[in-house]
Amino acid sequence: MKLFSSVNDVKDVPALVARALQLKQNPYAHQHLGKNKTLSLVFLNPSLRTRMSTQKAALNLGMNVIVLNIDKEGWALELRDNVIMNGTTVEHIREAAGVMGEYSDIIGVRSFPGLKDREEDYSESIFNKFVEFCKVPVVSLESATRHPLQSLADLVTIEELKTKARPKVVLTWAPHIKALPQAVPNSFAEWMCKADVDFTIAHPAGYELCADFTNGATITHNQDEAIKDADFIYVKNWSAYEPYGAVTGGNEGWMLTNAKLDAVAPNAKVMHCLPVRRDLELSSEILDGPKSVVIHEAGNRVWAAQAVLKQMLETL
Repeated sequence: MKLFSSVNDVKDVPALVARALQLKQNPYAHQHLGKNKTLSLVFLNPSLRTRMSTQKAALNLGMNVIVLNIDKEGWALELRDNVIMNGTTVEHIREAAGVMGEYSDIIGVRSFPGLKDREEDYSESIFNKFVEFCKVPVVSLESATRHPLQSLADLVTIEELKTKARPKVVLTWAPHIKALPQAVPNSFAEWMCKADVDFTIAHPAGYELCADFTNGATITHNQDEAIKDADFIYVKNWSAYEPYGAVTGGNEGWMLTNAKLDAVAPNAKVMHCLPVRRDLELSSEILDGPKSVVIHEAGNRVWAAQAVLKQMLETL
């Protein structure tokens, strides 16, 4: 594997999930693969779980790790070609990514969308320029449109905790105070549509995701109908795809509560990628109660990242 940016880069999804669960049982068995190899983690945006879990995964594999908060510690990057750099940018991404590739065996990159220009965000220009110019394998640590390490960990969690062969999985929209990217719901939907699950997406009218990511999902505007008899409920806010980045009011009732679960999905396990705004996106009673698996899910971020890095190291 030379690139991990979406589920489409994975030849055998069930095998990758199984590998992650095997690594969870024996984390240090493959340290020879990472000996004298370097992973560079490049962040243009904040991170907690992605940063720590990917770093720990690399250390488990015997790798050295360099972490660069390039938005705070690096030079201002120029992303455009054929421009005279007489403004505020100091270094072109061609040289920056190229140099990082000289210091690294694998590079991870995180870059959020601006949520102003859909065409620009969905072109994944920043991530793709790193891939083009660094000349080493690249892992997405979340891009403008996807978060594949999170989605792999989500699928690992479902596989690990499911009590039936084909569980019902629901992605439900949740309220928020600002516009959030579509990367996590896009990615979750894309992975679930490739998995052996019964998958439904519930959201208010106007929050439809790009159809490229939801092919195969059942989509409804009725949350209660969607979550009925669900085995796993994935809670996440996102802004509109059309008009891009828009947020509308009046949907506060979409926050998930124990009362909703008890009425139609008493056995559901509740997931969230974190960070989560308590009692806005998701009720504290759920987060602090037995239905929540968000901490377990976050823990599986290590094994998801380790499975991907192991596969990349095997191809070096």
